[in-house]
Amino acid sequence: MSRGFSSSHRLSLLAAFALAGFGLVGGQLLRLQVFNRAVRLAEINRTRDAVVVVPARRGDILDARGDTLATSRTKVALAIDPWALDDLLATEKPGPRQEQLRRAELEKRATLALLLGMSAAELDLLYAPVSRDRQPGEKVDARNLTANGRVKIRFVKFNDGVEESFYARLTDGNNYPSSGKNNSTSTPAAGLVGERYSVRTYPHGQLAAHVVGYINRDEHPVTGMEQFADFYLRGADGWRESDKDGRGRELAQFRTREAPAADGWSVMLSLDAMVQNIVEQELAGLGKKFEPASATIIVSDPRTGFILALGNYPTFNLNEYNQVPRAALASMKNIAATDSYEPGSVFKIVAASGALEEGLVTPASIFDCSIEKIDYAGRVRSLPREDHTFDHPLSVAEIISHSSNRGAAQLAMRLGDQRFYDYARAFGFGQRTGFPGGPEVNGDLKPPNKWDGLTITRMPMGQSVAVTVLQMHQAMGVIASGGELLRPQVVRQIRDAAGAVIYRFERTPVHRVVSARTAQTMAQLLMGVASSEGTAPEAAIPGFEVAGKTGTAQKFQDGKIWEHHHVASFVGFFPASRPQVAISVIVDDADAHAPGGVAYGAKVAAPAFRRIAEQLIPYLDIKPVTALSGVSLSALAGGRP
Repeated sequence: MSRGFSSSHRLSLLAAFALAGFGLVGGQLLRLQVFNRAVRLAEINRTRDAVVVVPARRGDILDARGDTLATSRTKVALAIDPWALDDLLATEKPGPRQEQLRRAELEKRATLALLLGMSAAELDLLYAPVSRDRQPGEKVDARNLTANGRVKIRFVKFNDGVEESFYARLTDGNNYPSSGKNNSTSTPAAGLVGERYSVRTYPHGQLAAHVVGYINRDEHPVTGMEQFADFYLRGADGWRESDKDGRGRELAQFRTREAPAADGWSVMLSLDAMVQNIVEQELAGLGKKFEPASATIIVSDPRTGFILALGNYPTFNLNEYNQVPRAALASMKNIAATDSYEPGSVFKIVAASGALEEGLVTPASIFDCSIEKIDYAGRVRSLPREDHTFDHPLSVAEIISHSSNRGAAQLAMRLGDQRFYDYARAFGFGQRTGFPGGPEVNGDLKPPNKWDGLTITRMPMGQSVAVTVLQMHQAMGVIASGGELLRPQVVRQIRDAAGAVIYRFERTPVHRVVSARTAQTMAQLLMGVASSEGTAPEAAIPGFEVAGKTGTAQKFQDGKIWEHHHVASFVGFFPASRPQVAISVIVDDADAHAPGGVAYGAKVAAPAFRRIAEQLIPYLDIKPVTALSGVSLSALAGGRP
C-alpha cells in the first residue's frame, strides 16, 4: 500500500543535507566575514578603489610680445574594439530590433569611415575580430574567449592622435545617420574609443629652438627653457578617488575625494619672435653662401642684458626633435654656450680698456708696432706677426681701428701679467655667464702662473684663450652698458594660469669693470673699426654710429693650429653714444667659400651684422645719431691726418 508521505528516513536524510549546506555556507561566511575579514577587505578595496590622476596642463612659453613659442594641447588617440558590435547585438534578442540595430551601426560606421578619410573596407579590417593564443597557465574569463578558445583582443589602436574638435565630431551622435526619429539620442559607432592626452607643440617649429628647448614623449624636459623653467611650467597633477566596476571602469557616482589639478605657469621670454626670425634668416643665408661648420648670432639690449634673439646654425625643428638623424645630433646643442673658440682680435678690447682705465695710456698714446721683439720683465719676447704693415707708429686709437697685434701686446705689457689677467676675468672670461638655457662651459683663461713666455704677447690678440659666444657678447656689452658687466638674461616674467604676473626679472649687474668715461672712450675707438679707416667698413650704416670689433682667428683644434680654417667674427653695438642694440656674429670655418679662401671677420661677419642692424632700425624705431661729439678717428689718434 502506497503512502502519501515520504518515509522518516528520507526526510532525515534531506534535512541532514540541508543542514550541511547551510553549515557550509555559514562556515564560509565566518571565514570571509570574521576570520579573513581584513585580508578580503583589503583585496576588495584594492580591486574596487580607483585613484584617477588628473594631469595638469603645462604652461606656455611666450616671447616678449606674447607670441606663443611653446604650448600644450589635448589630442585624442583613437582605438576600436573589434568585438563591440557583437557585444551590443548579443544583448538583444534575435528579431527585427536586432536587425535594425545592425543596419544603424553599419550606417554609422560608413559615416565614421568618411570622417576618418578611410574606405569602408579599411574600417571593416579594424573591426575584424582580433585574437591571440592563450599563454600556458593563463586564466581568462570565458566571456573573453572566442569559439575556438583564443583570447579576444579588445582594442586596436589605429591613430596616434586627433584634435579635440575632430574627436567631438566623431562622438557627436548628430554626425551619424540613425534609424530612429530623433537623431539627438543616437550614439557613435560602437567600439570607438578615445584616450585623451596632452602633447607639447611648438607653433613656430625651429624658431629659437636652442633657447626654447623641448620635452620628450614622457613629458620630461630635456633642454632650454623647458628644462630650466620646468618648476614653473609643469604645474601639479590632481587626482580623484572613487570606485570601479568589475571591468575596471570608474563609477563616478561613488567619488569620495578629489583634488583639482593646478595648471602650470607661463614663462615670458625677452626673445622677440620678429628679431629671432631676422637672425635665423641671416643664419640660413650664411649657411647657404659659405657652408660653415657652424655659426651663431646673438642680439641683445646692452642697457639691460636681456637677449632679443639667439640663433645657431645648423638648427632643428622642435616638433621633430626625435627625427633628427644621428649624424646631425650636434645641431641640437646650443653652441653659443657649450662650445668655445679662440676669439682673435675682438679680445683686444680687454687690454685697451684696462690700459685706459688705469691711466697708463690715452687714445693718442703712440706705440712702435713695427718692432719684432721687445724686452719685458727682464726677458726679450717675440711679438706676433701683423696682418698689415704700418709705415708709422700707431696711436691707441689706431691700434684698435687697424687691429694691430703688436700694439695690443704692448698695451697688455703696460698692465702686466696679473692686471691684464684680472681685467680679462672682470670682463667675464674663464667663467660661466649664468645664462639660463642649458649646459654652459667656462672657456679657458689660464692664470699667469700657468703662462709660458709668449702668453703675454699672444693672449691680448685673442690667442691662448678660449671663450664662448655668450662670453664674448657679454664682454662687448661692458663697453655698451657704460662699464658694467651685466648677466645675460632671457626670462622676463613668470605668469600664473590666469595671466597674472607672479615674478618679474630685472636688469642684473654683476660688477663694474671700467668707469663710464673709459667705456665711452672705448666706444669712440670702436667706431673707428666700422669706418673707412678701420678694418670693417662693411659694418658701417650711414647716419648711425656703429661701434664694434672684427676677429679672424685660426682654429685651434686637436692640439694644433689649422692655418686654413678660421673663425670669423664681428661683435658690436649701435648707436655708439646711446647703445640700443648689441649684435654678435660668429661664423666657424667658412673659408672654403669665402673670398680668397680666407674667412675674414670683415668679409663674412661684418656684412651680416649690417644686414641685421638695417632691419632692426625700423622695427625697433632706432633713431640716427650724428658722430660722437664730432670726434673723428684722426682726432683721437692725436691729430694725425
